[in-house]
Amino acid sequence: MDDFACNGNTAKGRRRPHLVVEGPPAVRRRQMLASIDLNMLLVLEALLEHRNVTHAAGHLGLSQPSISRALTRLRGIFNDDLLVRGSGCMVPTPYAERLAQMLPTVLGPIRGMLNRSFVQGEWRSTTTMAMPDHQALLLLPPLLPVLRERAPNVDIVTDSLLAGALRWLEQGDIDLAVGQIGEAPQGYFRRSLYTDRLACLLRSDHPALAQEWTIDAFASLRHAAIASDTKDGFGQVYDELVKLDLQGRDPVLVSNVLAAALAIVATDLVLVAPHRVAAKIAAFLPLAIVDPPVELTSYEAVLIWHERCHRDPDHRWLRQEIAAAAAGQSRQQARGESTDASSRQ
Repeated sequence: MDDFACNGNTAKGRRRPHLVVEGPPAVRRRQMLASIDLNMLLVLEALLEHRNVTHAAGHLGLSQPSISRALTRLRGIFNDDLLVRGSGCMVPTPYAERLAQMLPTVLGPIRGMLNRSFVQGEWRSTTTMAMPDHQALLLLPPLLPVLRERAPNVDIVTDSLLAGALRWLEQGDIDLAVGQIGEAPQGYFRRSLYTDRLACLLRSDHPALAQEWTIDAFASLRHAAIASDTKDGFGQVYDELVKLDLQGRDPVLVSNVLAAALAIVATDLVLVAPHRVAAKIAAFLPLAIVDPPVELTSYEAVLIWHERCHRDPDHRWLRQEIAAAAAGQSRQQARGESTDASSRQ
C-alpha cells in the first residue's frame, strides 16, 4: 500500500510518473492548464504544507486514497516527483519548492475573490459621497478618524450637489448620497440617519432677540437660504420657508451653510437649519439659536445607495460607520441639550 507516509523508505527504484500531457512545449502548456483545476492546486498546497498524505487528507476533509491519486496525477502533470519519501517525512523536490513559493501568489487572489467580508486595512478605493455641506460638517469629523484607523487606503470625496444623484448612484459615478427622500425608488435602498427639528440662527446681539418672538416678528426678518437645484425627490433643508408668508421678501441665496452663517453674523438675516447643524456652527460663531415661532416639519437625514453596492462588504461596513457617526452626533446633541436645560434651572 502506497500511502506516502513517513516510514523511512526511499524512492529508489520507484517508477517515474507517467506524463499526463505530451507534445511540443506550447501544446503541453495548453494541455497542462486544461488538465489542472483549483482542487488540484489545493491538494498540492496541503501536501507541501503537511508533507504527509494522511495529514493533508485530514486538512482538506478528503480520503487518503483520493489524495494519493491526486498526487499521482500532479506528478504526471508537472513531470516531477514533487514529494518523495525521506527519513522523517516526505521531502519536496526543488521544483516543488519553487511551486510552494508560487502557490500563495496564485491562490491568494482567488481566495480574495471569494472573501465576502470587510478586512481592516485592505480596502483600497476612492469613495464618492453626494451630501450637502451641512451634512459633511456633521458626519465627516467623526467618520474620518475611523477611516484613517480601519480603512487608511480609502479616499473620501464629497460632492455637495445632489441633482441627478439617483442616476449617478446607478451608474457608479457616486457610491452614496445623504439627503432627504421619503421613499427609495425601486432598485435603491435608504437608511434613516437621524431626525432633527429645525431651528433659527441669528447673531447673538440681534434686535429681534430683545422683542417678543412671534410669527410676525419671524416673518418680518430677511431670511438666508441655501441655493439648491436638487431634484430626484431629494428635499431642501429650507423647504418649509415657502409655506410661510414672509411679506414678499425674497430670501438671500447663499452657496453653503458656512457662508450663510458668516453672513448672518454681520447682518440681521435669520437662517433656518437643522438644530444640530445650528448647534455645530454656534459653537464657533457668536450666534444665537431659537426655535421657530411656528411648527415646522421635522428634518430627516437619509443615507441612500443603489442595489449594485448593497451586498458589497466594504460598502456595507462604510454605511454602518456613517450611521454610527450620525448616532454619535445624536448622543452628543442630547447631552448638550440636557446640559443647557440644567443650566437654565
